[in-house]
Amino acid sequence: MQRIHLTPRENWQQKVETAGLTFHSPEGMDRPYWDESAAYQFTAAEIDTLEAAGNTLQEMCLAAAQHIIDEKRYAELDIPEIAIPAIEWAWNNEPPALYGRFDLSWAGAHSGHAPKLLEYNADTPTSLLEAAVIQWSWLEELGTSLASKPDQFNSIHEKLIAKWRDIDPYLSKPIYFAGLDNPEDQLTLVYLRDTAQQAGLKTLQMFMEEIGWNDEQQAFLDPNEDHMFSIFKLYPWEAMLQEEFAPHAIDTYQSTRWIEPIWKLLLSNKGILPILWQLYPNHELLLEAHFDTTPTTLRDYVRKPLYSREGANITMVRNNATIAATDGPYRGHQIIQALAPEVIFENRHPVLGLWMIDQDCCGMGIRESAGPITDNLSSFVPHFFV
Repeated sequence: MQRIHLTPRENWQQKVETAGLTFHSPEGMDRPYWDESAAYQFTAAEIDTLEAAGNTLQEMCLAAAQHIIDEKRYAELDIPEIAIPAIEWAWNNEPPALYGRFDLSWAGAHSGHAPKLLEYNADTPTSLLEAAVIQWSWLEELGTSLASKPDQFNSIHEKLIAKWRDIDPYLSKPIYFAGLDNPEDQLTLVYLRDTAQQAGLKTLQMFMEEIGWNDEQQAFLDPNEDHMFSIFKLYPWEAMLQEEFAPHAIDTYQSTRWIEPIWKLLLSNKGILPILWQLYPNHELLLEAHFDTTPTTLRDYVRKPLYSREGANITMVRNNATIAATDGPYRGHQIIQALAPEVIFENRHPVLGLWMIDQDCCGMGIRESAGPITDNLSSFVPHFFV
């Protein structure tokens, strides 16, 4: 694994916009969000290592979810009691699930250690279009100017279409795609909707706040007052459970297909990290992790809320001294996770996002930042392997 310098393509802004990436250069960033002035080059063996890591972590996380359910450890994850029956029903009945993204730290084979899991974005991961489409078209255009036979760890687009076809029989039509009114979420929704349409499914798109509830019909309604039975929501379950309509979502859960299913609460929660460490102590893919209520001798660690996103409310400690911290809206219980071995390429800190579709690791996207905490201003940098 190495970071190489490149000359951005002529008119690259127009090219990525044509492919759908409209917020490639948002204000407030010291460099573009889509940054093709560099790329990460891997060997085929390193890609095999990452793919195997993603598949192994998926198996471990599913086993951890089963453990949480069997041992009723919901309170440790701050999961509301109202959600438990729906979680257990969904886990046992397996309504459709689509995707997720593991975030790992790794400097490549030369580092001498395995990739390390930072967290699992199992419910509402973004940066999907960039990983599936934008970096692939970049590779297709540059081709042999990068290497004699460059390839990319990326079958995300094809796997998404295949998964939609697989779950089609379990979904009423149309499938509604709903999210918040911000550029990143809307971009992800438009792309996922497009993959569903390419799979032959009828779809509609709307904002989360446009979803209505009818007491008499005991049903969620769209703006045309039609029943909504299949909903892809790019809105985290922990936030949904704080909404006024949360009891209705729980009461009608068995008759409404929410994607992702509510059991993803168990995996998108940072509490899965100490549970994984308890179940698989000293596993090479894991970092030591504990709930903040557990005494620990760690001197180098990261403190994270159970529910947090985009690098908010993170405290990084080395030798018991805070070296970095971020503000944010997330409160409540936290976990402590050992610092990963340092990964820095030319003063840039990359995080490797491994995409899971239909339980298979099928692609990677890399976010990098100037500091050690990845946030919403971190750039997306393409990759290839030889």
